[in-house]
Amino acid sequence: MATAIDDFFLPESHRIDEQTRVGLARLLRALVDTVEGEIRDHGVRQLQVQGETALADALAAAEGVFAALSDSGVLRDRELMAELIAQVQQELLASGMPVQAHDDPERPSLINRFVQHPDRVLAQSAMGVLIAESRRRSLPEAGPLPQTDLPAELHHKLVWWVAAALRRCVAATAELADSDGAALDRVLAEAAQRSLAAHDEGDRVEAAVMRLAAAIDAQPDELPELLNEALGDRRVTLFAGLLAHALGVDYGVARSLALDAGSGRLWVALRALDLDREAIARLGLALTEADPRRDIEAFADTLDTIMAVDVPEARAALAGLRLPADYRAAVQALGGAA
Repeated sequence: MATAIDDFFLPESHRIDEQTRVGLARLLRALVDTVEGEIRDHGVRQLQVQGETALADALAAAEGVFAALSDSGVLRDRELMAELIAQVQQELLASGMPVQAHDDPERPSLINRFVQHPDRVLAQSAMGVLIAESRRRSLPEAGPLPQTDLPAELHHKLVWWVAAALRRCVAATAELADSDGAALDRVLAEAAQRSLAAHDEGDRVEAAVMRLAAAIDAQPDELPELLNEALGDRRVTLFAGLLAHALGVDYGVARSLALDAGSGRLWVALRALDLDREAIARLGLALTEADPRRDIEAFADTLDTIMAVDVPEARAALAGLRLPADYRAAVQALGGAA
């Protein structure tokens, strides 16, 4: 009853929509399945090599890892859920955007033009984005992913949680002697460390688009059209990367600006970059068409207010976002504001 009451009084603006909920459930389950498969398979092989066949069979047959993690509450981790919700909303925003037709139908998309660019650094960075995006978008209906594609800190948390949950599931279905428990702990810890060693944060989409944005190094007169083309090609990740590089903030900050439909922070950021009325209107229209939370009439009514914000004022308002995220979190934790 308490849960039902809390749910009823939750403001509509604080709820995640059904598409996000479904996508989040699939992504979270797939991440757990991915790490679980890596740890379980390696653990089973090691136990078989060591002659612990009964223990290997018990590990192979253990079930209920996702349920154990859910019941324990560890998956409610704020940083993990914030990252996963942002990933899902980012993909939904991209999928909701109509593809903008170029004046020249023979002209390649923005990312493909960079892939074909004579500058080797630009071309390789663009190809890296394509590879990373194809990996991210291959989310199956069920089963594991090619890799977790999480920030290193979150991948580390998930790996150790899954290893502990596997131990708990084995212990729940098999009677473990002290020596069995020690052997199981040893191989699970080794399998977890193997997964940690194989994880490369630089392979993530977010890292790839930041490398591309740095290679492009868009000048003020180039930035508006690049941002517009990125959205026209339904590449929200590239839009966020270009925005992050231009503002001098990390990718997560720029992504939060792009996904924030209510506060107007994105418009302040665009004014800080000295974008003119036409450029902001085009970007606002593209985002509003793709995001059901946004209101095109409200945006049109706000455009005069947006343009009334002076560029120096906008830059001053965003200065805190350029500070390291850990520093900002520490200041907020101590009751200040950065």
